[in-house]
Amino acid sequence: MVGLKPPDVPPTAAMKFISAGMAGCIADLCTFPLDTAKVRLQIQGEVRIPRTISSVEYRGVVGTLSTMVRTEGARSLYRGLAAGLQRQMSFASIRIGLYDSVKQLYTPKGAENTGMGTRLLAGCTTGAVAVACAQPTDVVKVRFQASAALSDSAPRYSSTVDAYRTIAREEGIRGLWRGTLPNIARNAVINCGELVTYDLIKDALLRAQLMADNVPCHFVAAFGAGFCATVVASPVDVVKTRYMNASPGQYRNALSCLLALLTQDGPAGLYKGFVPSFLRLGSWNVVMFVTYEQLQRAMALARPGLA
Repeated sequence: MVGLKPPDVPPTAAMKFISAGMAGCIADLCTFPLDTAKVRLQIQGEVRIPRTISSVEYRGVVGTLSTMVRTEGARSLYRGLAAGLQRQMSFASIRIGLYDSVKQLYTPKGAENTGMGTRLLAGCTTGAVAVACAQPTDVVKVRFQASAALSDSAPRYSSTVDAYRTIAREEGIRGLWRGTLPNIARNAVINCGELVTYDLIKDALLRAQLMADNVPCHFVAAFGAGFCATVVASPVDVVKTRYMNASPGQYRNALSCLLALLTQDGPAGLYKGFVPSFLRLGSWNVVMFVTYEQLQRAMALARPGLA
């Protein structure tokens, strides 16, 4: 099975926008436990203010997932899913759905091919705008995913809505945008690692006629994009996760969080949770890009019948 064929009339920007958000949600539903395991491993061993001693230790992806199921129940694997889906509907829609439109905007008129610099600039632009819009949902998602690792006391928040309200009340509106700068840096890198790499691999496969424009081609390109994105983004991702999950006053800024991490764990600390990050980001990319390509084609093919 190779999926839907490319339509004669390309999908519109609106179709890509909607398809990207839906594909992001589907990918999150499939890979959310891996994302939660990544967060737990990234914050493990973090020195906190006040200092606390955690009796739960996570070892590897499978060990983290099994420990969570054993100590917190299976539902803990999807803690923060509501905020995660809210995030994807705004975040993925912008950074992925608008990428092609922004790329065309930056491409000089009359140019036969889109250059690497233009692709990178488009990826950075959509990634930054997406973070600015979706940051509060990311903060709440991370806090829910990390909540059981904080202490044995009552849950930090009773619901997603309560989390938004509590953070805004206790930390101010700025608390909902905690970690925006490191997150912009992370997503500029990830967007370039994901979208540009996917774009380049897919174009290379099609130009060399090694594969047709179908699901296997999208799978190979997405897998390569996921690996590249994980390698370049893991250091920023670890700092982002710790900073967003931090209590008020724990770190002065993202730089102090980075210095504390390097002091405590050394350079290897920047790649904490690398395996679950790759498993999650690689599988997320495969599910998202394959679904995204099929959804936008389905919408484009259905358009004549809707007219």
